[in-house]
Amino acid sequence: MLVHRTLGVLGAAVLVGAGGVALAPAAQAADGTVTVVHGIPGLTVDVYVNGDETLPNFAPGTVTDPLTLPAGSYKIDIFADGEGPGGTPAITDTVELPSGANASVVAYLGTDGKPSSKLGVFVNDTSAIDAGQARVTVRHVAAAPAVKVTADGTTLIESLSNPDEASADVPAKTYAVEVAPASGGAAVFSTDLALPEGASTIVYAYGALDAGTFAVATQSITGLGSAPTGVPAGEGPATPLDGGTGSTPILVLAAIAAAVALWSGVRLVRARS
Repeated sequence: MLVHRTLGVLGAAVLVGAGGVALAPAAQAADGTVTVVHGIPGLTVDVYVNGDETLPNFAPGTVTDPLTLPAGSYKIDIFADGEGPGGTPAITDTVELPSGANASVVAYLGTDGKPSSKLGVFVNDTSAIDAGQARVTVRHVAAAPAVKVTADGTTLIESLSNPDEASADVPAKTYAVEVAPASGGAAVFSTDLALPEGASTIVYAYGALDAGTFAVATQSITGLGSAPTGVPAGEGPATPLDGGTGSTPILVLAAIAAAVALWSGVRLVRARS
């Protein structure tokens, strides 16, 4: 599930947050890239990797810069800010980072409004994007019902539930985006979202709708553009976003999600169920 994959991102980020914890990477394995997203309102944490504090005072709504980590296993302990390492971690686990992975780990709220006990890990699509196009991915990691997402009045996602994601390549431009309950009703969030050519923009809907903390955080992966092969047609989104689970690549990161379970709300091991 997306929730599991999302929380995985947080764990990975923690691993590298302190500027490089001395961990034993798998022999001859390529480093992985991890971005950590903190999607739990009102909870600042300290993250320890292999006993070392690597991500102190990690605040809600924060999206880290990409972190490069050697492939291998990591023990992650997540404490409420100031309570570690002598206290009891809110989450403790061992994470396995696959070779060469580009992943996002998210700490998030479950549909019950409580922090997920597992970290979510998403495998990011870094395939080439056609000239004139941009990639947009929406990840629902909020304590909210299924949502409908529109861009310039056109439906991109008919219904997206926690902790799922949907993705599509669309013409590069700035869109007026609205998020509303899939069951009907007024938009609960709206913004102008710029989608640059050749870049992948990942949008995280996080927080709690009932508590008034529903918000959006974004992550960008650039440099994915390909050489022009023609003139792109149309001004609006090409097609509705694909709501597929992406289970196969996520399973590859499954081990990481296990260790990052507390913060991101999704376990790498269960990157996506």
